Amino acid sequence: MTATGSDDTGRALAERIADLITHTARTAPRSLQKRLGPSDVGEPCERALSYQLLDWPAPRDDGDPIASVIGTGFHAWMEAAFEQRQTQLPDGRPRYRIEERVTVYDSPIPDAVIAGSSDLYDRATGTVWDWKLVGKTSLDNYRRKGPGPKYRTQAHLYGLGQENAGEQPRRVAVCFVGRYHELLVHVWTEPYDRQIALDGLARLERIRQQLLDLDPEAHPERWQQIPTSDVAKCRFCPWFKPGSTDLSVGCPGIQSAEPVRHGFESLIA
Repeated sequence: MTATGSDDTGRALAERIADLITHTARTAPRSLQKRLGPSDVGEPCERALSYQLLDWPAPRDDGDPIASVIGTGFHAWMEAAFEQRQTQLPDGRPRYRIEERVTVYDSPIPDAVIAGSSDLYDRATGTVWDWKLVGKTSLDNYRRKGPGPKYRTQAHLYGLGQENAGEQPRRVAVCFVGRYHELLVHVWTEPYDRQIALDGLARLERIRQQLLDLDPEAHPERWQQIPTSDVAKCRFCPWFKPGSTDLSVGCPGIQSAEPVRHGFESLIA
């Protein structure tokens, strides 16, 4: 956080506004959410996902909130834009399902339920939409390389959520909009594939079981056996601690896991 002013009074006022923004962002419902949502399931780093599943204390909570604040505002703007364009289909149903909550995976265990707010579903085309407000460099990267496993899995999970709600999704789309001085829009899209969503959920269950078997709470040295990913975005991870040699305190970043022993080999196959 950087707060400056034209004089001492301006600086004090700037710090108060910055503190207000930071506090409000960190106490927003999305920020306080502990249960995993569709946006978390495809996280490529198993270690980060494991920390999150255990609600592990993070070594830092000083992440700059401004990107999420702007993103939340953009989502609200898009919601209002499609509310204004809402129409009815011939059967009387509204064309758009806007920011409606869907359940991707139900469970008698509350913490295992996977549900979330789907940005937009267009019944006329059977398209599940997800908005991403990103920097220009990130947008260029997504344009060249695709959405990556996290966003791709998320898109199909929301497709499954819409299917569970009785809809018939045919396509998923991630719309990247650049935070830039000119409008930059890139849309990645492909046919909806239920199996991609089911594979993401199966991987999550495997990681849950791995945590039960390794029990890193009782055996912190076993964090080393939970792998990171070469496509992980470490600098945005709450558990990133450069140079850390104690994984129970924080992760130093991308690294390969040691071979798993003690009968756990099948868990990371």
